[in-house]
Amino acid sequence: MAQEIERKFLVTGDFRPFVTRSARMVQGYISSVPERSVRIRIYGSTGYITIKGLGNTTGMSRYEWEREIPLNEAEDLLKICEPGIIEKTRYLVRTGDHTIEVDEFYGENKGLVIAEIELKSESEFFERPDWLGEEVTGDVRYYNVMLMKTPFSKWEKD
Repeated sequence: MAQEIERKFLVTGDFRPFVTRSARMVQGYISSVPERSVRIRIYGSTGYITIKGLGNTTGMSRYEWEREIPLNEAEDLLKICEPGIIEKTRYLVRTGDHTIEVDEFYGENKGLVIAEIELKSESEFFERPDWLGEEVTGDVRYYNVMLMKTPFSKWEKD
């Protein structure tokens, strides 16, 4: 079984000088029940289907299965997704032995910028850049599937 171990952070500083690559993304969900989500994604010019399971108590680990699919099939599947398509640009930033993925959201999630890093274990060390802010790993509001249902622009601001 494929296990994803990931930590999430808000971005509070300028990461752009460190970007090595970026691409636009569009994604939607065929299924978004708590026990599993089935996501369709177009990343640049490539289509993907991903199934994710329920996370563990820390929110860092969960089952993930992903396969590349033809672009035209991803475009067709996006048409039957639940309402609330996510649009963002993903920026890749190297830090030490890791790559941090920084997502800048658009549409109803405009203004939200989240960084994610995939690790080999929950306790694995990584070099933390100054532009990483508060850790939001395990805060379900920041899951893409939840941003589809309750976009950032609809959150009550403190």
